[in-house]
Order: sequence, then structure tokens, then C-alpha cells
Amino acid sequence: MSSADYRHRVTLQQKLQVVDDEGLPDNDAWEDVVTVWAAVEPQTLRAHEFVGAAANVVEKIVQVRIRYRPGVTESMRVVYHGRVFRIEAVVDQEERHRELQLYCREVEAGG
Repeated sequence: MSSADYRHRVTLQQKLQVVDDEGLPDNDAWEDVVTVWAAVEPQTLRAHEFVGAAANVVEKIVQVRIRYRPGVTESMRVVYHGRVFRIEAVVDQEERHRELQLYCREVEAGG
């Protein structure tokens, strides 16, 4: 893998353990962990229509490849150009600690 293959800037984020003024957990609180160079590669696009609902859901699956970095887990997410991707799987190919493959899902509701 050459440096030219990593041409996208992505930010890895982790969920914060924050409570609001009423003592309830704030599930939308995230903090940046690191911004790195990555290869962002679309994998699939699946559309689902919910029966009885006036909404379609489009699932965008992408593979994000970054240089190996310890501590990256499925509890994190990737932000790329303002889009948010939930990390579904983290793969260290052959456990060689050279590159991580992050299989991610972006879900958008549309009409």
C-alpha cells in the first residue's frame, strides 16, 4: 500500500459518556479521536422500502482503509466529508499490523 492510495481525510470518533441536565445519557455526544489519511471505497448500495410506511431507506456500505492503528473498534464511527459511518467490522488482514479495513454503514432515510 503506497501513500497515494490514502487520499481521503477521515476522522475517527468515539462515543462520550455524557449526561444531560436531567441526568439522562446523551447518546449523540461524540468526540474526535484522530484524523487520518484513508482510502474510502464504496462497496454496495441497498434500498429497502418499509411496508406500510411512506419512507425508503438506502444503506450505503463502504470500506475505509487506514494504516494500522491500535485501539480502533466497532464502537467507533468514521466521519468523512460531513457524512457519518458506523463501523460494523474492523479487520487487521492476517494480523500483520500494516493496515486496518473498516467495514462501515451509512443509513439515510429518504422519501
